[in-house]
Amino acid sequence: MPDFSFLLLHVGSPGASAKFYNELLDIPIIQQSPTFAMLPLRDGVMLGLWSRASVEPKTAGQPGCSEVAFTVSDAAAVEETHTAWKTRGLAIAQPPTRMDFGTTFVALDPDGHRLRVFAPEAA
Repeated sequence: MPDFSFLLLHVGSPGASAKFYNELLDIPIIQQSPTFAMLPLRDGVMLGLWSRASVEPKTAGQPGCSEVAFTVSDAAAVEETHTAWKTRGLAIAQPPTRMDFGTTFVALDPDGHRLRVFAPEAA
């Protein structure tokens, strides 16, 4: 079975998006060109930021139709992250909300990709 190694987002500006994720997640930009940037997430998985204009084959998807999710320890950490990201100026699509899977909020990156932070419901 192939190894999962990349999460690719199609973006308007790989450089601007790389800077955004570098600052938001405190991770280094390890590769950058005019059409692509790459940052390490964890366990060998990379975040690839590919220029929407140069993606082959051309993409038909719109930003916001999928999500990148981040798990935190508890509902208080959801609230803390929400406050920190809102203070940074991120657009908030959903404020902290209790749902059947746990507590969550959704922010948007500069291209409109959803960034969901959640604390799973305790079992």
